[in-house]
Amino acid sequence: MGCPLHASIPHDQSMNPRVLGALAATSAAAIWGGMYVVSKLVLNVVPPMTLVVIRFAVALPVLLAWYILSRGHWLNRREGLSLALVSLVGFCISLGAQFGGTKLSTASNGALITSATPAFVVPFAFLLLRERPSAWKLAGLALATAGVFIVIGPVRPADVTGSAPLLGNGLLVLAALSWALYSVLVRRATNQGVSALAVTLYVTAWGIAWDLPLAAVELAGIPLGAITTGVIAGILYLGVVSTALAFYLWNRGFELLDANTAALCFFAQPVVGVLLGALLLHEPLGLGFFAGGCLIMVGALVSQVKREPAPLHGRSGVSG
Repeated sequence: MGCPLHASIPHDQSMNPRVLGALAATSAAAIWGGMYVVSKLVLNVVPPMTLVVIRFAVALPVLLAWYILSRGHWLNRREGLSLALVSLVGFCISLGAQFGGTKLSTASNGALITSATPAFVVPFAFLLLRERPSAWKLAGLALATAGVFIVIGPVRPADVTGSAPLLGNGLLVLAALSWALYSVLVRRATNQGVSALAVTLYVTAWGIAWDLPLAAVELAGIPLGAITTGVIAGILYLGVVSTALAFYLWNRGFELLDANTAALCFFAQPVVGVLLGALLLHEPLGLGFFAGGCLIMVGALVSQVKREPAPLHGRSGVSG
């Protein structure tokens, strides 16, 4: 089935599927880097799970119109139900932990800790897709995990603003792990013939179903703050750009690339997120942040190293 982004790309060798997939996934990650700054501001007014539901409610009609215009076919009952688990992992557990962690920690930590996702993709890709991890991938996973613990740092009590860094950073680790699993599940779904746009539409609809009860419980104890034009603009950005567009681009990347290669594009997120967090929110960046950040980056990069095959009978090997 076609989609507007795919249809707009000329069918020539200047834009092969791997390049298109890398551009799509990198663009999504860059959008999410800016999302941490926006969500940090909106979360001062809207509680985390409530914001997730509002975000999906804004994105769903956009995706529905996009899907209809692209003439996508509706999934059968079995295909639709199979995406419920994908949505639970990515659009309930991961996004809930992400927003909750960002509220209790910082936008910079949110972008940085979740950048461990490419390394965490490795074990899930092996278990679900049979993408066997090399020694480089296992080493990268170990380095990224060490970096996450350095960023989290020692236990600190909640400060006067009500933040709780340890809990917030722990939730961000959960967000990274569950997002890695979500991404691999998306790859498996597209391998089975479901388009990236269909995956995005259905998991968003399922996300509202999963998260609405949690948001209702949350609102009973944490009321909404003052809704200003700035908050409305932030919600629209989160719904249309960070959800409808970015999730499609990320899913499209995993449709066109193998899981570990697509995950490499996630590095755009911490670069954008850290820069905007420091520039716009004036968040301090301590030594542990940079030390842990370097380990996460190195670990994720190391996990992507590919060993060239040995030459055969004097001829050069061809990389896969």
